[in-house]
Amino acid sequence: MSLKRTLVGIIRSMEGTSDRAKDPKMKTRYYNLSRDKAWEEISSLMKKIPGYKVLHEVPSVGEITMEKRTTFGRTLDITVTLIQVTPVRTAVDIYSASKGSLGDLGANYRIIIQLFDIIDKKLSRYKVTGE
Repeated sequence: MSLKRTLVGIIRSMEGTSDRAKDPKMKTRYYNLSRDKAWEEISSLMKKIPGYKVLHEVPSVGEITMEKRTTFGRTLDITVTLIQVTPVRTAVDIYSASKGSLGDLGANYRIIIQLFDIIDKKLSRYKVTGE
């Protein structure tokens, strides 16, 4: 992780992915799967990741809300959103925010990268590259 990302994390306590993100690691991921199939895969995967607690799932909206405690005792609220782009393509975005004052020193950024790595590994054969 870059020094710039850490310095930004001193004042910012949230991070999210989008199509317009400047950092390629923070861009929305696309998979050639229906949203229902992607939901099954990602929902079951999120429940198995050690250190993360799934708090709430809304399949009709495509949203999974999770929580993670950092080594310093802070709590991160994480939302994984699945959006049906076409009947056979799904977009995945992740938003992470720290509870408490001040910044997170880049913890939210690292969490998003970690979650995308796990999802990409599981759904590698469906991942759309070059979006």
